[in-house]
Amino acid sequence: MKFSTKLACLVAALAAADAVSVSIDRSQQVKARRLRNLLKSHSLRATTNAMAKLFPFYHTSDAISDELKRLAGTCPGMTLQTVSERNIDVVTIRAPGASPTNKNFLLFGEHARELISPESGLHLIKSLCGETDLAERAKAVLQDSEFQIVVNGNPVSRRKVETGDFCLRVSPTGVDLNRNWDEHWQPDAVFSASDTNPGPKPFSEPETQAFRELVTKYQPTTFLTIHSGTRGMYMPWAFDMQHLASRNEPQMMEILRKLDKDHCQCPFGAAGREVGYSCPGTCLDWVYDELKTPYAFAFEIYVDSAENDDLKSRWEEKMAADAFIQTESHLGHSHFKDLFEAHPTDFVQLKSKRSRGKTQFDCFAQFNPSEADEFQRVVENWSAAYLDMSELIVANLKKGIGNSTGVVSTSV
Repeated sequence: MKFSTKLACLVAALAAADAVSVSIDRSQQVKARRLRNLLKSHSLRATTNAMAKLFPFYHTSDAISDELKRLAGTCPGMTLQTVSERNIDVVTIRAPGASPTNKNFLLFGEHARELISPESGLHLIKSLCGETDLAERAKAVLQDSEFQIVVNGNPVSRRKVETGDFCLRVSPTGVDLNRNWDEHWQPDAVFSASDTNPGPKPFSEPETQAFRELVTKYQPTTFLTIHSGTRGMYMPWAFDMQHLASRNEPQMMEILRKLDKDHCQCPFGAAGREVGYSCPGTCLDWVYDELKTPYAFAFEIYVDSAENDDLKSRWEEKMAADAFIQTESHLGHSHFKDLFEAHPTDFVQLKSKRSRGKTQFDCFAQFNPSEADEFQRVVENWSAAYLDMSELIVANLKKGIGNSTGVVSTSV
């Protein structure tokens, strides 16, 4: 069945349901509107840029690269390189004359369908280059921080997403890039092989090989990977519920607590697992363990508004239920099992999680804002969060709290 035919069928089904729209919740109405737009453009084929026509406030991969080239010619202290056979853009920004305390390595776009991740990375770079409302704040942050940023970590697959394949998560060879790192790597996909295939061996993919080389050479003091599909803020370990990250654990937890209050109001803490099940092969754990990076985090920055309201409500109930103290438990604890069954995440996973049957536009709505104003709020909020994170870590590093030897203070 042709792509346009499938879309037309989906539109017809939702159009019928729209006749009784009183029974359709807000998120479904959003999807229905987008599908009606597709019907008007029913001649779209998989070889055309469906995303640009439906959601013109997003950048294509080519447009992201063009923006980075433009910025590289005007932004003080910015350099741009392209690495790997996959043509992955890497930006480094260090303010001229500055002596940074904190080296931030940010990895956006490991999963192709999470379009909002690279968009927030691009907005951060524009902020660091003085082109957004965060310009003055970013300028101050750059006095003590520098940044190396992989803006679009899976560009070949993202281009497929841009044609309308909105559920595509993996690399061009079908590998989940966030299960391909050599940290408790396992050879079998935990869930659907189409989404969580770890590859034939650790670092089998050109993308993860490039990430490893970059982050190893850079030797960051802060590592952050950015995803979407829910909202949450995590620290190691992702593969293990029974042990807390030993290095800087209270300091990382306190940073997450502060960022959560201002930017997320969502689950935060050590990722962990359900008893008997691990979340292997993640960049979060590898960078923290192999490179001894003092501060390592993973943020999930978007889920559709209806699901976000439920997530926030459930999280508040869980926190109030038994005065949960996160320095003593993991988000993978059974106390949170029903929360993460209802709101699956890439870092807190359950045996009982299964791939839910989704249309292409269910996927788009779950992982990405579908309205321009919401898109703008997300990129602005999380760009500010990335700057706040760096600033909080600088304050710790200047006090000698957190270093590659693992010697830490007990205060924050």
